[in-house]
Amino acid sequence: MIDWNLQGKTIAVPEMRELEVFSALLERRGARVLRCPLVTIYDSPHSAQVLAFAVNLAEGGFDDFVLITGEGLTRILSCIDKYEPALRPRFIAGLGKLRTITRGPKPARALRVLGLKPGIEATEPTTDGVIRAMSTQPLEGRRVAVQLYGNDPNLTLTRFLRDRLAHITTVAPYVYGNAADDVTVHALLERMAGGEVDAIAFTSKLQIERLVTQHPAPLVRRALTRTKIAAVGPIVAEAIRAAGFEVASSPEHSWFMKPLVVALSEQLGAKKDKDLSGLT
Repeated sequence: MIDWNLQGKTIAVPEMRELEVFSALLERRGARVLRCPLVTIYDSPHSAQVLAFAVNLAEGGFDDFVLITGEGLTRILSCIDKYEPALRPRFIAGLGKLRTITRGPKPARALRVLGLKPGIEATEPTTDGVIRAMSTQPLEGRRVAVQLYGNDPNLTLTRFLRDRLAHITTVAPYVYGNAADDVTVHALLERMAGGEVDAIAFTSKLQIERLVTQHPAPLVRRALTRTKIAAVGPIVAEAIRAAGFEVASSPEHSWFMKPLVVALSEQLGAKKDKDLSGLT
């Protein structure tokens, strides 16, 4: 029986929301973890717009609701709870009456927490996956709400919906900002460039985008060339490749932290045959 482990390996973790959960998964396999959260999430500064959207949905203003992230639904609910808690049951009832389209398992899970099921689940957690899932559906004249990923307008999806003659409303319930300051990020890059870090594990495309925009550019390139790069899923992997770097490991099917740790272990870990370990 073969066991993969990360004993003696140093892994940089730029995750913010589940930093300690991810770090613990790696440390359990013997890794040294460099915690350097790059991006954090804030409630939208336009809470009145988010609340107005929630009221519109509760009153039956939409036929379809495209949920890009689980975080999006969570932030809409937290806005309701903060500013108009009496709206919550009506909003959830409204969600149950329209057709929901989810990009991947996280928004689907957020619906299930509310006792609801997605109407359509994209088989691939990408914008293209959502488009493929909706491409066989009648959309002309339908009122489609789209929850955005941060401030990204998702022009690919909105263009598809307009071409199909849908009426589109977007909502951005949260925004992204920098977590670690530039001095801390520069120190991480120096350690990576110096060969002190075996791998960096990205769980969001915004993390890689922040790192590659640091200065000086030669330091960034040296750091990310010398360090193996892991991606939690296809969206993150695509962003890494678009920046000109190679993805060394990524889960093949389940795009979560545990499969990412397994992929990292298979890439970096030393094999141990448990049945023979006592003979060495």
